[in-house]
Amino acid sequence: MAADINITTRHIDNLSDTVKDHVHAKLNVFFQEYPRIEYIHVILDVQKFRQIAEVVVQAKDHVRIEAKEVTDDMIKSIDSVVDKVDRQLRRSREKTVDHKISGHRTKLSDFEQPTELGS
Repeated sequence: MAADINITTRHIDNLSDTVKDHVHAKLNVFFQEYPRIEYIHVILDVQKFRQIAEVVVQAKDHVRIEAKEVTDDMIKSIDSVVDKVDRQLRRSREKTVDHKISGHRTKLSDFEQPTELGS
């Protein structure tokens, strides 16, 4: 699946290529780690001295992850919001995996009796 990352800017005239490349480098990793992700929407905003980065991740089975970070530097905001999204995605994946614990199930090997050969 092609990496579908949309970047929207607010109050920014021209977004530099370094910021675009940084966003793509940080978020493309999610498509390999979490194959159920359909798309990622990044919103970058500048309000006076506040640099705001917001990320919305849409995945299959109606999973939607949202995170927002405000700092004084856009790169710091992007890094922080990516960490938040990563924690939320891990938590979401653990919830879906943990409810099927194999410890509750009885295995056929538990009922088998060891046989002694050649006494």
